[in-house]
Amino acid sequence: MKKDFLKIMVDHKKKEVEFLKEKTPESILCIKSQNKREIRPFYETLKKPDTIKPAKINIIAEIKRASPSKGDICLNLDPEKMARVYEKGGACAISVLTDEKFFKGSIDDLTLARKATHLPMLRKDFIISTYQVYESYILGADAILLIVKILSQKQLNDLLVLTHELKMSALVEINCKEEFKRATDAGARIIGINNRNLNSFDTDMTTATRLIPLFNKDQIAVAASGISCKEDIHLMHILGIFNFLIGESLVRADNKISFLKSLVE
Repeated sequence: MKKDFLKIMVDHKKKEVEFLKEKTPESILCIKSQNKREIRPFYETLKKPDTIKPAKINIIAEIKRASPSKGDICLNLDPEKMARVYEKGGACAISVLTDEKFFKGSIDDLTLARKATHLPMLRKDFIISTYQVYESYILGADAILLIVKILSQKQLNDLLVLTHELKMSALVEINCKEEFKRATDAGARIIGINNRNLNSFDTDMTTATRLIPLFNKDQIAVAASGISCKEDIHLMHILGIFNFLIGESLVRADNKISFLKSLVE
């Protein structure tokens, strides 16, 4: 029997959040979040332009050091340098993995990347608490990842409302029809279709193509996981997906600028 990676990771994250709360109470973060700051336009960047036919390809480029399924990818990466390279290559936004235990990332990767570029920043982590939403705002995230699979409907609703109150965006991640319905019921505007099942870490590249017909005209789709070449993007683009989150294949690319340009052109 395969390990339930997701349960292991979420259980650890719950302990991590409780530890952080003991160090700095959530009430303190709530007060700090009242300090206004620039929010870069994540939602607007991904929104389909009505005047461009066919719609352009948007790449959310990821800063990713490791993963539970692939192991170490690039532990010694420079988040500032990589952010500048991604911007130069034509990425529309940057995703930063901040989980330390399983992805070997850090909040420093997010803050350093943000300082080095003008692109919107997505914080990817196992966000299960309003504490982390306030924290994300203070760190400088313009958007956060909310994974439907690890949240109750009430949690999803509450986290999404708080995110929007702070003027940030949320990428709400799904992997099946039931999760799409839950995301829609919560009012999600940006829905990420993860081709990877987070319980087993198996990847099925048909997931995005099967779920995209469910979307309504007001919802923005973002395909993620397993995308490694122009052909992968082309197959999903013809079905109406034009936003893609790319991590491992981009981090491993020898020439990240050329690789990015080849994907968006």
